[in-house]
Amino acid sequence: MAVRKITLIGEDVLRREARKVKKFDKELHRLIDDMVETMRDAPGIGLAAPQVGVSQRVLVVELDEDEEDPQSGTLWEFVNPEIVYFSDEELEGEEGCLSIPNIVGDVWRSQKIVIKGQNRFGKPQKVEAIDWLARVFQHEVDHLNGVLFLDRVEGPQDLRRLVKVVDEDGEEHWKAIPMVTMKEAAVGE
Repeated sequence: MAVRKITLIGEDVLRREARKVKKFDKELHRLIDDMVETMRDAPGIGLAAPQVGVSQRVLVVELDEDEEDPQSGTLWEFVNPEIVYFSDEELEGEEGCLSIPNIVGDVWRSQKIVIKGQNRFGKPQKVEAIDWLARVFQHEVDHLNGVLFLDRVEGPQDLRRLVKVVDEDGEEHWKAIPMVTMKEAAVGE
């Protein structure tokens, strides 16, 4: 396993529809293992193959362990994933992306989905996902279709830049600053 370089916004592979996987071999297993290591190292909770420069329909997802969320703590590996059900109920939530560092935005997503595909050995699998897991799967499948979360943000007022700040105790943490405010500050308004 190896940590791969994360592809950043502006690189063509992020805007192309990824190719369907046809060979379930050691090369695919190495890609998946590397993606898991890269996601964990970043750290992130989801990663699609185009984000490591590979135009294949592969994604990995792993939510941080949370006692109150039974869908957390499981590593999901999907090859050739397809969302076959979207609930009508949508929720707005904050999203970020390893390929778009330090930017977050509010995105509407279906609250519940069903995703099907194959595991690393080609065996069919299907998951019913709700809330946060549903959001992450939708975000990663978007990557496989050349769509970024920025494409789903309603307007610039829904984007924020993450900046590191030091609090009065000397501890560093991230703070979200509205992009519109930053633009206004840059022109002295």
